[in-house]
This record gives sequence, structure tokens and C-alpha cells, in this order.
Amino acid sequence: MKYFIKTFGCQQNHSDSERIESALYARGMTKARSYKTAEYIVINSCMVRESAENRVYGLVNNLKKLKMKNEKLKIIVTGCMVGLAFRDKTGKYLKKIRETMPEVDEFLPVEEIGFDNAPVRQDRVNALVPISNGCNNFCTFCIVPFTRGREISRPYQNIINECKNLKKRGYRTVTLLGQNVNSYGADLIYPASVIPNEVRDLKKDSSTPFRSARNDKRFNLNGKNVKPIYVKHLGRFRIPTLFSHLLEQVAKMGFEKVDFISSNPWDFSDELIDVIAKNKNISRTIHLPVQSGDDKVLKRMNRWHTAAEYLRLISKLKAQISNLRITTDIIVGFCGETDKEFENTVKLCKKVGFSWAFVSVYSQRPMAAATKILKDDVPHPIKDKRWKVLDDLINKPHLKKW
Repeated sequence: MKYFIKTFGCQQNHSDSERIESALYARGMTKARSYKTAEYIVINSCMVRESAENRVYGLVNNLKKLKMKNEKLKIIVTGCMVGLAFRDKTGKYLKKIRETMPEVDEFLPVEEIGFDNAPVRQDRVNALVPISNGCNNFCTFCIVPFTRGREISRPYQNIINECKNLKKRGYRTVTLLGQNVNSYGADLIYPASVIPNEVRDLKKDSSTPFRSARNDKRFNLNGKNVKPIYVKHLGRFRIPTLFSHLLEQVAKMGFEKVDFISSNPWDFSDELIDVIAKNKNISRTIHLPVQSGDDKVLKRMNRWHTAAEYLRLISKLKAQISNLRITTDIIVGFCGETDKEFENTVKLCKKVGFSWAFVSVYSQRPMAAATKILKDDVPHPIKDKRWKVLDDLINKPHLKKW
């Protein structure tokens, strides 16, 4: 049987597809050159934006004629759309996608794939290495906590062993992947019953187990006991992280470049900055989503940083890391965004001098808090105009240089 995989979305999805391909290969299947010659088509879906979701519906609709001609053809949908469907306790979204895509034979949760087989990598130079999956930060616009669930870290040694193997096989660069790499390892150190539901619950005077743990808890990494990093933010200590330890150990393996994506600006520790500064093979391009440059919008988004705090972090990064390039994510037209609030975003972009920005127009996402409690009241023509302003400001100058 010949298979074909179509992947939508981010690098994490592409990494998932490499594991899916490995599972299909282990079942004795061979890769088809195109979906037209395949008998088993897997669609790895994305739904971070409405447009991404619509592309999946469009592809399945286009495959309808092909399936009518080939009775053996199987269509499987996995990825974020299925993740949301199986986490939606009402069953409404699963019912919706089944009714919209009756041609689909199976809706497969990507978590069922696992890490039993080595991924079939598409790139022979750079390897994508997932270190965690899911997210505990419920930004009101974001659907990721519902498509991928709560954050789960891969075992530390598994990641190290995978990177060592990649180095032996001649890979020159690796990219460590997670929805928020900065918080990697919290669930390895503490059981889920101890970690707060909200990652911002760790008050300075807290009487929770974290109070003594900040001084006493150690984690064994290759026989060495290390102290987890606690980031103090807004007068509170966040959950512990092992990411700076992991990043440094991977960097010392001798790769030409070590990259990572993505980071939250409110838990980017000083220790992490030091590790990047000391290890020259760690990428000097850092992706740091800001989403908005206005404090009121950021609050509505449930982003735990202000514009001033973001700028202070940028200044700290630029002061310690030479040849730094900052890329970012920005949403325009978020619920209630006024002209003045948008202008504050423009001002922040001018101050930072982003090398690139992934600018998106806000669209409602099922189950996200903004969809439930806020009005999507910015007209589309205004959203499109604001998108063009930022694209012209940030991205067009760099396109001209290239």
C-alpha cells in the first residue's frame, strides 16, 4: 500500500508527520510520489487560524472525486483538528468535522503515534526534535491548549540520546520544538497534582511545596544534580524549568547550530540568556511572540507581559548577545482593538526593529476564551489595512534586501 502525507501548520506538525511516516513505514507501506497515486492519504491538520482549518476542508473535498474512482483509497485526518475534537467534551466539534468531511475514513489523535520508531526525516541537514507538547498558557485567542492539551515534557535523557544519535549520523543543526520551550521539565520535576493549574500562581510568600523547593529541589541530569531555574515575574515565581540545562548540553555536542522555538517573553530567564550568549552555535535568531504592543490589548489576550517588560527583555538580549535577530508573532484586529491601541503596536515594532514578523488577522477559534467572552468587532477592511501597515513596516524592507 502506498501512502501520502499532507502537512499543514507549524514545525511541530511537520515533526509529528515525520513520526507518522515512520509508523506507516513500519507497517510495510511505501511512499507515493503524489496523492494521486496513493491508497492511504494522511492529512495532518492545523487550526491555529480559520484559514488553516478551511484548507483542510478544501483538500478533503478535492479528494472526493479521487475516492469515487478508487474504492481502496483511505483518507485519515489527524493533527490539531482531531485533537480539539477529542478534547471537546460536548462532542459538537467532532460531529461538525464528521458531517463536513464524510469522505474521511478515520480521525486519528496524533498522540497515538508515540515515539517508538525513529522519525523519517525529510531534511538531511537540520533535524526537528520535539521536547514537549501542549501548553499551559491560556491566551484568550489561542486554541493550542485545546488541540494539544496540557504541557507534557519528553524525558530528558530521550532528547539527549536522540540528539547524540543525530550528531553521529551527520546532522549539522537541530531545532528543539515546543509550544513554550521555556517551561520544559516542570512536569518531570513535580507531579501534576503539585503543579498549579495556572503557571502564574507561585506568589513570593506562597506556602505551597514550591516555597522550599526553590532552594532544595534538585534534578539528576546524567549523574549530576542540577537546580531547576525559577523565573521571577510580576513579583511571583513561576514553575521550574530545565530548558537552559537542556539547551546547553545539546549545544556542547558540537552541532553547527542549535535552534529552538517557541518562547514566551514573560519566562525568558537570565540563565537562558547566559547560555545563549556563551554558546556561539546557539541560533542568534530568537522567535519571541509579542502579539500586541498595547497593554490593554495584551491584558484582553491574557498575555502575562506588558509592552515595557517586552522592551526591557529585548534590551537585555541585545546587550548580551551579538548579531541578534528577533522575529515575532503579531495579531491585528483583536477584539476591541482601537486605532490608538494599534498605533502602540506600530511604535513597539519601530523600537524593537524586528527582522521578521508573522502578522495574522484575528479570527475566532472554537473553545478559545475570546470567542466565548469577547466580541470580534473590528471590521475586516480595518484588519486588512492594519495587516498591510505592519507587513510594509517589518517584512517588506527585508524582502527587498533578499
